[in-house]
Amino acid sequence: MKRRPAWLLLPALAVSLHAATIPRAPSFAQDIASIVYQNCAACHHPGGAGPFPLLTYEDVKKHARQIETVTKSRYMPPWQPQDSGNEFQGERRLTDTQIRLIADWVRAGELEGPPSETPPAPHFTGGWQLGPPDLVLQASRPFSVPASGPNVFWNFIFKPDIETTRYVRAIEIRPAGSQNGNTRIVHHANLLIDRTGATRRLESSPGAGFPGMDLTIDRNPFDPDSHFLFWKPGTVPYSEPDGLAWRLDPGNYLVLNTHLQPTGRPEQVQPSVGLYFTDEPPTRFPILIQLEHDGALDIPPGDRNFVVSDDFKMPTDVDMLAVYPHAHYLGKLLEAYATLPDGTRKWLIRIPDWDLNWQAVYRYREPVFLPKGSVVSMRYHYDNSAANPRNPNHPPKRARAGNQATDEMGHLWLQVLPRGRGDHRREIQEALMRHRLEKYPNDFSAHMNLGALMLSGLDAQAAIPMLEAAVRIDPARPEAHDMLGSAFQNLGRSAEAMAQFRIALRAQPDYVNARYNLANALARAGDLDEAVKEFRQVAADFPNSARMQSQFGELLARDGKLSDALAQFDKAIRLDPSDEITREGRERVARQIAGR
Repeated sequence: MKRRPAWLLLPALAVSLHAATIPRAPSFAQDIASIVYQNCAACHHPGGAGPFPLLTYEDVKKHARQIETVTKSRYMPPWQPQDSGNEFQGERRLTDTQIRLIADWVRAGELEGPPSETPPAPHFTGGWQLGPPDLVLQASRPFSVPASGPNVFWNFIFKPDIETTRYVRAIEIRPAGSQNGNTRIVHHANLLIDRTGATRRLESSPGAGFPGMDLTIDRNPFDPDSHFLFWKPGTVPYSEPDGLAWRLDPGNYLVLNTHLQPTGRPEQVQPSVGLYFTDEPPTRFPILIQLEHDGALDIPPGDRNFVVSDDFKMPTDVDMLAVYPHAHYLGKLLEAYATLPDGTRKWLIRIPDWDLNWQAVYRYREPVFLPKGSVVSMRYHYDNSAANPRNPNHPPKRARAGNQATDEMGHLWLQVLPRGRGDHRREIQEALMRHRLEKYPNDFSAHMNLGALMLSGLDAQAAIPMLEAAVRIDPARPEAHDMLGSAFQNLGRSAEAMAQFRIALRAQPDYVNARYNLANALARAGDLDEAVKEFRQVAADFPNSARMQSQFGELLARDGKLSDALAQFDKAIRLDPSDEITREGRERVARQIAGR
């Protein structure tokens, strides 16, 4: 076979190279569809939060010039964090190349391109995105949103109907409450866990809900906040990784804190929450850390760069899983970074042009490791001038910390997972409380929670000064009196203990924990008749608790009321036939009755 001279191939090669360098006009099929489907369609689809769909060539062409404008200004897609070295899940930050490509497509005449090369449009289900939930909760009554006026912040309370502790691996929030509801009414929502039922007292009537932009729910220091349960339009419901489910107990309440916006016509909102359970209890225990300094928020009118800061030293090695920055309408530049023990600065998040309307929880694509001794810093800059287009006051007014939209706030929430086996949240919780007392020496919750942590560590002597400070700061709070009574009881100071339990019950007669502690203190002091009187109410409050019914049986037996004790043991055994200790108690009492 003869070989052609190499020079005879050169003209054809030159033609091929020349053809490859001819620029192709961008088309929807080959260039634009993938950008729109990945970054816009989650909100812009029928039933979504966007005002129009962007699922077909015709949809996108119709709004092409608008898309060019809002992407060039980076108003859309809404993504606030600046690229600072961390990658977040679900990022919708367009690259400069993508923005340029959209502009070139519009200038070239918005060509469709070969339809066969258009990628498949995303599919959005009208039902539950994660499939049928294990439990669906619906607000007991709808809330009316006016046609116009300022944004509304409303809280709906749900009481899950569960008889045993369940572990929640995922939630899905349907904010409008129905498949065809107007999702544009709800701007965003947070789900909070109320383990004491304290939020019920904020309702004018059961099921009515209550107003409020930012909620603070008192938590047991041994059960700190641990998960971000956040919803905003376009978000895919988040499923917790293995081992990170959260606990839901019988008697717990869930509070949905919603940001509602008028749509131009009166609307009804009756949200639903779907819960997805797992049989696997948590084996890893994250904690939410809050940096803030609302006490320093006092922004004069006209101040264009008012700075609020806070710094927290990490007491143990942690992995950061997520971050949630929060300010109101005067927030401008929001920064969070960590200074590592070797002096290196590591950015956690930086938002150069904060907009409350697009707040979100940002989950890191990979955990961010912070070694023990790292200092996490929050630096928030506020603009209270007339030049701030988001300033709610015209002319500007002095702004202080508060729970209303016209007030201001500066919070940085971090979800961290302590390293090591077991539950290491206590160390962080104690450091947080001590840090809070450095800022606010008269903070009730910090004193009470520190006292509770010390009491749980069997250091009642150290707990007493903290708890005494708490009841001095707010003598009306029954839980602090109850804890102080427990500390006194642990040290054998029974009279002082019972006095504190009685103060707690005068403040809140239905406070079962204080009544239980009072009954036990009375029994230890030998006042069995009074102890029985108090415990009878406790047993009535827990009719399905085998443990409580059994304890009441033991107390009745000690007081010589054997027939009543036998009946009480029988009740406990019906609730839990496997309880051998209760069966032994019953047999003992039965022998006493027979031997009379």
